[in-house]
Parts: sequence; C-alpha cells; structure tokens
Amino acid sequence: MTAPFWLTNVRLETGYRQDEKGVYETKTELFHLKIEEGKIVEKKSNNYVIPQWEKTIEGKGFLALPTFKEMHNHLDKTYLSLDWKAPIPAKNLEERLRLEAMELEELAPTAKQRASAMIELLLSHGLTHIRTHVNIDPYIGLKNLEGIKAALEDYSDKLTYEIVAFPQHGLLRENVIPLMKEAMRSGAQLVGGLDPAGIDSNIEKSLYEVMNLATEFDADIDIHLHDGGHVGFYTVDKFAEIVEDAKWYNRAAVSHAFSLGEVPVPQQEEIADKLSKLGMSIMSTIPITRTLPPIDLLDRKGVNVYLGCDGFYDSWGPYGTGDVLEKVTRYGELYRKSDERSLAQSLKFATGGPTPLTKEGEVAWPIEGDEANLILVHASCSAEAVARTPKREAVIFKGKVVSGQL
Repeated sequence: MTAPFWLTNVRLETGYRQDEKGVYETKTELFHLKIEEGKIVEKKSNNYVIPQWEKTIEGKGFLALPTFKEMHNHLDKTYLSLDWKAPIPAKNLEERLRLEAMELEELAPTAKQRASAMIELLLSHGLTHIRTHVNIDPYIGLKNLEGIKAALEDYSDKLTYEIVAFPQHGLLRENVIPLMKEAMRSGAQLVGGLDPAGIDSNIEKSLYEVMNLATEFDADIDIHLHDGGHVGFYTVDKFAEIVEDAKWYNRAAVSHAFSLGEVPVPQQEEIADKLSKLGMSIMSTIPITRTLPPIDLLDRKGVNVYLGCDGFYDSWGPYGTGDVLEKVTRYGELYRKSDERSLAQSLKFATGGPTPLTKEGEVAWPIEGDEANLILVHASCSAEAVARTPKREAVIFKGKVVSGQL
C-alpha cells in the first residue's frame, strides 16, 4: 500500500439545481480526499487546511468519477502487439469459428503478450475490473487460459478480474466438458456457454450442462447468446427456468441477448420481470449492426445491465477502442439521452452501478470508507463526461495511480 496522502482540489458533484423552467444542472465543489490503505478515509472541502506534515498530491480541479468495469471481453483473441492483420470475411458464425480455429495454435504462444497489451489499453481508459471470456476448446485445450491468467496476475495490483471458461466452439462437442472442468480447476471462475440452439443444436441439454458445471464448481454463469428471434427468446426463458430450479439467484448472466429486442414489448416486459426476480444480468456491447436488448426497459424493471467492449483488433473484427465510456456515449445517442440527469445516470453502465449522484440528486459517491478507485477527467460533471468522453488524465486504483499521471 502507498503511504497516506491527500488528493487535493478534486471536483466532486454535490447535487442538482433546477432553473425556473425545470431544467437541471449539476452542482460541483472542490474537495480534498485523504487516502489511506487504499480507501478514502476523509473528505473535506478545499477550504480545509491540511496539516503541513501530511503528504499531498494536487488534483488540479479535475472531475472525479468512479472507475469503470469491462464486463464482456476476450483478452485471448486480440492481435494487439502483433503486426496489423485484417480479419478474413465470413458468411456466418460457423464459418467465423472455423477461421478462428485455423489460427488458434499460431496465436496461443503469444496469449500473455497480447493480453497484456489489451490490459494496458483498458487501464488507460479507466477500467479497473475486467471480465474476460477465454476459449476452452478441443484445438488448444487450456493454452489460452494459462496465458491470460498469467497476464492478469501480473496486473493484480492495478485491477480486479474474472475469468470465464468459454466453450467458443461448442460445449457439447466431444471432450469439451472435461476440458471445461479442468479449466475450472485451473483458475477459471465462471462457467460460460454459447448459442445452445445455433451451435450446440440442443437448447435444453446445453443449458443443463452449463448449470451442472456451475453447481459442481459453485460458480457463476455468463453465456453468449447470439441466437435471435423467438428461438433466442425461448433460450433465455428456459435458462431462467433452470436458474430458478437450481436457486442460482444473482449468479447468472446472458451476454448479447439480441433476441430480447426482437420480440413484442409484452414479451420483453414478461422476461424482464423474470430476470429481475432471479437477479439475472444482461451484458451488452452496444453493437451498431444488431438489434439491442431493450436496455431501458430492463433497467426500469430492475435488471442489472452491464457493458463491455467485446473482443477487438482480432479475427472477428478490426474495430474497437477498449473504452467502455464510449459505449455509454453510444447508448445515449441510441436511446436519446440528452438531458443532464439522463446523461449523468447513464454513467452507471460504465461503472457497474455507482454514480456520483442519485437520480434525486443525493450524493452517493465518493463517501468516506469507499475504496479509492477514481478516474480524473477534464469535465464539469458526469453528464459532460458521458456526452464527450474526455481523456482519462489519471486512473487511481486503491489509492495508486495505475495509468496517466498527476
């Protein structure tokens, strides 16, 4: 741990004000934050006189935000740190998987190197938690898991992480379930799955095997679901039934879940109520080429929605920046979030929940006792940060600057 110090002259949000027309603005003030053993132990107005013998670091009037969570990533797939290579076009998911399989052996030896390059990029954008899906497949076994685990362990003083054992080429293929079990014994923390209809061709069996693995290893679940329309909707509904039967409350997530936005609104509302009751989460990457799950409806119903950047600079696609705040900005554009409070409250999709102010304008972050995980940006308030995605001037994790500088 770093020695205790005061982070001085940091801009924090203190509430909302309304003008005579009812338009909201965000109030802010400058504060000093005392950081000790990775936590914020004191929060004082900048009028407070800090004892001269105590260490200070100047916050330069930057706005402080909670650090971000990357909740859907593929550290093992990226080409980062290698020479430029554009993806080969594929007609469908099956062909994409075949093309990926052709290069798995070639890429496996550089898994740690490539993952480390992506981690550095994610850190620079203020991400201090990563959930990464790692291929567990019959072509390379656990080679990717070994490399990704080693890379993440090297950064364990700069971020937290979760590793999902991901059967990218199908869970029901020969020998994959034994490999998944070996992966769970070797450092993977969550059980993944992929398209029970489109890839495994057996919705019920695929989902039951996912749950069997989860209960055997007392693990949470995060499955990929690209299957669309009523097939995809049935899959989510069936998964919810299995989660309820297993009493796996607050421990299951569905990534992508495009199908939830492809059915009539009454069905969307029905499934949202089920997901909320079971504590099931939805992970979205806010793609521009697919129907999105109904994020606003899900959020209104109490379903936790998280964002991620997915894999990028890889055999699947050449695009991406690794900036989850950029994903929130895109969400705001798509859902027409343009007023002060809507923009500010949208920040929760990047942070995994925390926002500086509640919707009612009460101070929610930071408060004394919180972990000292902060991003400093040149912005007047959260709403401006969401709208304009400013540079992360400094990223602080447990009181330590892990990216940028002050």
